Amino acid sequence: MERIEEQFANLHIVKRSSEPKEPTYLLGIDTSKTVQAEKRSLVAVLCSNASIRIYDKETLNVLREFSGSPGLLNGVRFGNSCDNVYSASTDGTVKCWDARVASEKPMQLFKGYPSNSFISFDVNCKDHIISAGTEKVDDDALLVFWDARTASQDLSTRDPLGAYSETHSDDITQVRFHPSNPNMVVSGSTDGLVNVFDISVDNEDDALVATCNSISSVSCIGWSGRDYKQIYCMTHDEGFCWWDLNHLDTDEPITCLNIQDVREVTDGKEGHLDYLIGGLYHEKIDRLFVIGGTNTGKIHLMSCTSSGLTHVTSLQGGHAATVRSFCWNMPEDSLLTGGEDAQLLLWKPGAMQKTFTKKDSLKIASSVQQRVRVHSSDSYKRRKQQ
Repeated sequence: MERIEEQFANLHIVKRSSEPKEPTYLLGIDTSKTVQAEKRSLVAVLCSNASIRIYDKETLNVLREFSGSPGLLNGVRFGNSCDNVYSASTDGTVKCWDARVASEKPMQLFKGYPSNSFISFDVNCKDHIISAGTEKVDDDALLVFWDARTASQDLSTRDPLGAYSETHSDDITQVRFHPSNPNMVVSGSTDGLVNVFDISVDNEDDALVATCNSISSVSCIGWSGRDYKQIYCMTHDEGFCWWDLNHLDTDEPITCLNIQDVREVTDGKEGHLDYLIGGLYHEKIDRLFVIGGTNTGKIHLMSCTSSGLTHVTSLQGGHAATVRSFCWNMPEDSLLTGGEDAQLLLWKPGAMQKTFTKKDSLKIASSVQQRVRVHSSDSYKRRKQQ
């Protein structure tokens, strides 16, 4: 554990992305998972102008850009066994591009049902199934599924296999498949519920393995623990929950940790926390880390145990505004971060830090902020005044 803490504390900026033609917030990051000697690794970044930018991971130069028009894009994911990159759209589709080929249109569209507007999605570990969550329309919030297998790759448009409609009562903001079990998926919603499903079971009622309640609108979910039998959740008012599915059939409580507002429990001597960004499960040491930040661009890494969150280190001198996204590379022990200053940064441990100039925060018109998360401190301030 001490070695990992030292490694995190040793992270320095080694690359900063080139200046984009159109500065945007960087809302999501994923890296290509295919490893081929003759091909360089790619980075896909979700931008607030409804586009996906593809970067060279070594140089952080922009290689190409895909437009999500006419809808707004939500989330970005590479396939696990190919260089296809996916994103969900408010136009009722999940779009798929070949990240190595410039194209004006997606190579595939996974179409939803009429009136669907997708705000979350994921691809399972075998690239066989895609699932996406919708905004609530009338009384329906759907978790929609498609067959994504390449055997029928000639079909440029796919219709759904089916949908779950009974387990969430509001917008489904998060969908995450299990890292190694292609049939397990967890969903989170503004209704506060985090549902775990086994999609190999025929009907929705029987497929529901567990329901956990965060008591607040869900902003982020993920898998952690040995064999990924645990789930963590973050909320839009900066709450944090952690559950252990190993305890489902025992008398042990399923809840490992529940913090209503992480801003109230962070260590003051390390500086304040304005928001949570996400979670990072470190397989090598079986430890969950929580990542948050400040509105001025400082990044806090915290270690998570059943007794609470402990500050590990802070990264500063990189971003000049709110950090929206990150992606940890386990084999390389490197970190990519993106923020409202339009900067994509690559951090590595022990590297010689180069001299960079911080970029100013962007002022972007409200029309492109419809999908960016607002970190409100109102409820926090009210509680502090009571």
